[in-house]
Amino acid sequence: MEPELFSYVNQRRSSRSVLFGVPQQRLSMALYPSSMGPHNLTSVLEFILLGFSEDPDLQPILFGLFLSMYLVTVLGNLVIILVVISDSHLHTPMYFFLSHLSLSDIGFSTTTVPKMLVNIHTHSKSITYVGCLTQVYFFLLFGCLDSVLLAVMAYDRLVAICHPLHYPVTMSPHLCGLLVLVSFSFSLLNAQVHCIMASQLAFCSDVEIPHFFCDFPQLLKLTCSDTSTNNIVIVILGIIFGFVPITGICFSYYKVVLSLLTGSLSGGRYKAFSTCGSHLMVVGLYYGAGLGVYLSSSFSVSSRDSLVASVIYTMVTPMLNPFIYSLRNKDIKRGLQKIVSRILTYCHCLCHLFIELEAAAKSKSGSRKS
Repeated sequence: MEPELFSYVNQRRSSRSVLFGVPQQRLSMALYPSSMGPHNLTSVLEFILLGFSEDPDLQPILFGLFLSMYLVTVLGNLVIILVVISDSHLHTPMYFFLSHLSLSDIGFSTTTVPKMLVNIHTHSKSITYVGCLTQVYFFLLFGCLDSVLLAVMAYDRLVAICHPLHYPVTMSPHLCGLLVLVSFSFSLLNAQVHCIMASQLAFCSDVEIPHFFCDFPQLLKLTCSDTSTNNIVIVILGIIFGFVPITGICFSYYKVVLSLLTGSLSGGRYKAFSTCGSHLMVVGLYYGAGLGVYLSSSFSVSSRDSLVASVIYTMVTPMLNPFIYSLRNKDIKRGLQKIVSRILTYCHCLCHLFIELEAAAKSKSGSRKS
């Protein structure tokens, strides 16, 4: 390697900046290996997201479809958050966790969909290495947060059904806030570890990602580095933040079923059990789609299968969650009706005020003419 190249590398290393606790330039350095000769060191400024299709006739259809799904996702989850905040009857642990799950779903979709829409609209497929690292970070952050929050909600249902008398004391506001804080902290840790691993990767000449966002497993397929350590860390984190939450969910509902078989459903226990159906539907949809993404990316040869599974995981699941919880929940419906009635009342008052102001203005102008 020539001295000029050594000086260039040292200069780049000395000018590193930090993003999410890791050097930005580490993600941008790539190795072009040859079979026998020395490695050439260069800088990757951007990656290419191949997306769904290069057919220009399909681009407007895809743009309209994904934009509609994103708007429904954001508006639906915002409505859930607004209903929970505005209705004092919904200031309970279950709806407290539900509002944070809705907020996480908004962040989950916002991490990937807006960039995809911009690329479709501008007919561009590029994403900078900083943008790619950012997507990896927030995608894993909100994805892990969804998983942990679903486990926390299952624990909430366990306490409400199996120990109804101790429920107000056990699920205190302090404990609920602490559970959300711990969930967010664990999710931050998971995203940080993956982001650090991504910053250490050296990429080959092929920087085309057969996806519509920067997915960490896809980055591992492009790297020229040894990924054995990364794979071990991924398996460990997958067990901690994937297998452990789903195990907790299964255990919680196992105890719930045992409690129902040995006792009777009456009063508050029946009301608590009626909310389990919605939660189980969301759990099945989330983990089913996540398992589909994992299987398609690991074993499927076709990238189209992975794209379809990822669309269900990143867009369809967050979009359906508000409908699952609202259509099957009388409390959410009642809170939504209150908000709609308030909005209609405000609009009615504004219309009356506008009519009175217009009538006053006309009478004042008529008196001036006379």
